[in-house]
Amino acid sequence: MFLHCGNFHFDLSRPLVMGIVNVTPDSFSDGGHHLQRDAALAHARQLIGEGADILDIGGESTRPGALPVSVQEELNRVMPVIEGLRGIPLPVSVDTCKPEVMRAALAAGASMVNDINALQHPDALAAVAASNAAVCLMHMKGNPQTMQEQPQYDDVVVEVSKFLRERMDAVQAAGIARKRIVVDPGFGFGKTLAHNLTLLRNLGAFCGLGAPVLAGLSRKSMLGTITGQDVNHRASASVAAALLAVQRGASIVRVHDVRATVDALKVWSTVNGAGL
Repeated sequence: MFLHCGNFHFDLSRPLVMGIVNVTPDSFSDGGHHLQRDAALAHARQLIGEGADILDIGGESTRPGALPVSVQEELNRVMPVIEGLRGIPLPVSVDTCKPEVMRAALAAGASMVNDINALQHPDALAAVAASNAAVCLMHMKGNPQTMQEQPQYDDVVVEVSKFLRERMDAVQAAGIARKRIVVDPGFGFGKTLAHNLTLLRNLGAFCGLGAPVLAGLSRKSMLGTITGQDVNHRASASVAAALLAVQRGASIVRVHDVRATVDALKVWSTVNGAGL
């Protein structure tokens, strides 16, 4: 399977690690740590040194209960960082659902759009279609303000798969080639612990959609519920979850703890015959 990400091309013969750079005051794990441009750029460069394959820059928290920010505020947060990363040897993704932010980021050199709303805004479709960027289509039930208020499904795997297939069809009809599409079942976005575990156990079902699967489990509350650890002590659980996702077919894992995840995946790949 291949992924075309702007001017970058991945054959996905090994899993990719997407490093998280949150330029926000209120993200659930590292809100406020990298809000200033220089701190965000330093963190991004650290993640590059730790082996990240893609950097995901976000200026609006999407944790449960988070309130949206204005277009201008989000631009003020992410654009100095994206511009400061111009020319780095790996793709930059912008984590946004706002078409205005997508256009500005793509014009500044971003190679991917990571949209929790799966390009459901008509202007978002047009913004990405006009570029050569990749897009990650994520499933979310409700919105960040409401998504964890007793989410219910008859069959979470079937319903999430159906949504993602429909969004893939829609973006391809808008002119975005399948080789540019990634899908994400949206762990924690309108799902209970039981839903999340069912999705992880059945992650291979999403590989049948014909697009690379991204899994974002890093430091999430489901891991806190399982381990009893607070958000600052979930690195080990996050690495374990990333490995489980890759074993079940994920091509990309979105993580905070890049070095630990990269090292774990090197061991996993070597044991499975991909090295030495």
